[in-house]
Amino acid sequence: MQSLPEPKVSVRRMGREGEPLVIIDGFSGMVDELLEAGRAAQYQHGGAAYPGIRSWAEPNYLDRRRDLMMQIMQRVFGFRSVRLDVSTFSLVTLGEGELSPAQRMPHFDHSGSEVVAVMHYLLGPETGGTAFYRHRRTGFETVTPAREKAYFAALAQDEEEHGSPLPRFHHGDNGSFEQIEEIEAQPDRLALYRGRQLHSGVIPNPAALSSDPHKGRLTINMFMVGS
Repeated sequence: MQSLPEPKVSVRRMGREGEPLVIIDGFSGMVDELLEAGRAAQYQHGGAAYPGIRSWAEPNYLDRRRDLMMQIMQRVFGFRSVRLDVSTFSLVTLGEGELSPAQRMPHFDHSGSEVVAVMHYLLGPETGGTAFYRHRRTGFETVTPAREKAYFAALAQDEEEHGSPLPRFHHGDNGSFEQIEEIEAQPDRLALYRGRQLHSGVIPNPAALSSDPHKGRLTINMFMVGS
């Protein structure tokens, strides 16, 4: 097992709403082992919302950074305790022409403030990263339960005005969304942000996407639920 490096931790405040984005570089010290596990995994369809395939990822490596993770959850996100809800190896595989309209625009994972999304990048910047957005019509950077009705009504207005999103992975500004932040993928970089944050994966070279985990955009995606 690779030795545990000294992590580099940064906390950014995004956009006007100031929601936190935590980035930890050198998180696990075992990215080679994680890549090996991900490349040996058996994958299945990732569900209606996800443009690719997924497989269970054993999360016990998080124990190597248990103290650090709890400090972040308490000090940054305000939780006393936290549990892991989902842990998967993920591969984006759909071509741009196969994307549903919802997959062509920024999205949020869960409107509740208790859900924190965790993205563990295993590969470098050639695989992209994650970008975060403000919805122009509403000004929302996050979608809370109180905002959901207004947000989806505004999306319908956007479609009337601008038409359906173009058949491509969203990145940057357009008539409906303004980019407010971006993370570049780096090997063993972990990012944490609330699931209610509007975001989209950055896919710099859609032609290079593959369902072969030896070639594709392999990441680990998790959700944690705090209280």
